[in-house]
Amino acid sequence: MITAYLVAISGYYEGEDIEIRYRIYDDGELVSKKSILKEYKKPAVVNLYALITLLKELEIYMDKEIVIIINDAALIELIRGTSTSKNKDVLKTARIAREKLNEFKTSINIKDVSNDKVELAKWNDILKP
Repeated sequence: MITAYLVAISGYYEGEDIEIRYRIYDDGELVSKKSILKEYKKPAVVNLYALITLLKELEIYMDKEIVIIINDAALIELIRGTSTSKNKDVLKTARIAREKLNEFKTSINIKDVSNDKVELAKWNDILKP
């Protein structure tokens, strides 16, 4: 089973780069630890963009069970299509993310840890720079 931890950090000012950090574990063994700087994106789409970036990295594990652990309940709503957002950029990026998810042979479970203190602390420790 593949477990991936993901965080996206947007810049404070328009034009600043965003940082995408993720760690990928294969049966508990760390196989990838990356921190990537990308060009500026609007804060509303930063987490969706980070998810798309991670999914590109996870393509080599397409035939395995994958769990992505995040700290963003809104991202779950956007992926499920239950968000009430009317922002065109957000809706377009969410559609792209859903299409990318549908390319995988097995289902990908996206787990939000924002309401679980123990899991949130673990998520935070794993994604420290």
